[in-house]
Amino acid sequence: MSPDCLNCAAPVTHNYCSNCGQKSTTHRYSIKHFLAHDFVHGVWHVDKGILFTLKALFTRPGHSVREFIQGKRVPYFSFVTLILLILTASSLIAPYTHGSITDLMPKGSKAMMSEIEKFISDHPKLILIITIPIYSFFTFIWFRKAKLNYSEHLVLNSNRIIVELIIGLLISVITIFYTNSKGLVLMYFGAATFFAFIYSIWFYYQFFSGFNYSKKGLLIRSILVPASYYLVSFLIGVVSAIMNMKH
Repeated sequence: MSPDCLNCAAPVTHNYCSNCGQKSTTHRYSIKHFLAHDFVHGVWHVDKGILFTLKALFTRPGHSVREFIQGKRVPYFSFVTLILLILTASSLIAPYTHGSITDLMPKGSKAMMSEIEKFISDHPKLILIITIPIYSFFTFIWFRKAKLNYSEHLVLNSNRIIVELIIGLLISVITIFYTNSKGLVLMYFGAATFFAFIYSIWFYYQFFSGFNYSKKGLLIRSILVPASYYLVSFLIGVVSAIMNMKH
């Protein structure tokens, strides 16, 4: 144990610095220590690891994110880092996947698509990221009685898309080995979309259950958030198709 913190130089009398929180015992980096301690501890440690966070997002998503926003930060892995890890994994396996959503569409439907629709179909994970501020606007409007600021709604919806990104990653992995176009269309447009809708409702219902909404009002608002997004997406698609036909 060093008498002074190696991070901020404050006097240290216990295992952690009372000023900045760094451990009083440090180590020199080596491949052995990285593999045996840092990697294992950072990823698998039950108190602050990816598995702990993912388990919470799959079993009690709304409650866990509400705890995080209200200040219980230590047990959870950084949602920004987690999103970046998933996107990185998706990019690494992208060259080995078979076909994008656009490729799976019938030739007639593909020909009628605008450039915007093709971009959306070809970059589903990027679109999920773009939807964060849009969903945040809808949660801000429908759940304004919760009195959360817009930044907190951004954090809320950033956590929500993590599970959708994981499902998208799993589908991408499946496409490496499974190339049946009808089955892939069913996964993309059926199972994944249906799951995302149901998960969103469950997520919002849990999260905002801590803000004094009635059960009926809570359920209705939880449905209205994804429904509002799908409605806006549909209207944009209609306008885009009309403009595409004019050209």
